[in-house]
Amino acid sequence: MPLFDGLIESDELERLLGENCIMELNAEFTQRAVVHAADMPWQPSPISGVERRMLDRVGDEVARATTIVRYAPGSQFSPHTHGGGEEFLVLEGVFQDEHGDYPVGTYVRNPPTSRHTPGSQPGCVILVKLWQFKRDDRTQLVVETAHQEFTPLPGLSDVTVLPLFQDDVEEVRLEKWAPATRIDRPVTHGLEIFVTAGSFHVGDELFCINSWLRLPPNSRLQAVAGAAGAQVWLKQGHLSHVTVPTLP
Repeated sequence: MPLFDGLIESDELERLLGENCIMELNAEFTQRAVVHAADMPWQPSPISGVERRMLDRVGDEVARATTIVRYAPGSQFSPHTHGGGEEFLVLEGVFQDEHGDYPVGTYVRNPPTSRHTPGSQPGCVILVKLWQFKRDDRTQLVVETAHQEFTPLPGLSDVTVLPLFQDDVEEVRLEKWAPATRIDRPVTHGLEIFVTAGSFHVGDELFCINSWLRLPPNSRLQAVAGAAGAQVWLKQGHLSHVTVPTLP
């Protein structure tokens, strides 16, 4: 029988984690979490040639997870169905499956029940999130960002934005921060930021390429862009609820 499924409140997730043997990594969603992934070793996955750096995780190989995944040239993952959905951003190289080729900067949402056989002939690195969709979401989305224009954020001339996805629960976008831009904004429903170019500081802590910051609901983002500015992948509004997989 499954332990649990679907969309549940954060405090309920914490209770279930206490009752069951589940792999936990940055699983306290009411707490700030930071991973400077560029400093982490790559860990092997069950598939030869596919390695990963885990950012957060609830579960074993079937998991609610945020991960950086690296495909060696010519590697391929097993065919599989996404029971809880998958979203990813291509960071390096070209990601491939039977539906097409996805170059650097491509953002993809594969909803629950979608199926594919991912791999990469030239090799690639992706930021991927699993089991973080609403169960009834069936929206397939592919956004190639490389040649799209960013637009100024109202009231902040030094911040430009490229929207990727938005629904009644979450918003996903890319932001560019000009050099030395100060960011100070409330985080009402939670926020994740992943650095794709440049850098920023939060206090004395440096966030460079492949750094990840998760802020819980009812907190605040206060950051300063580095000398070369920053480009970040940003996801907000989703941490008031937590999606978890059915576990055996």
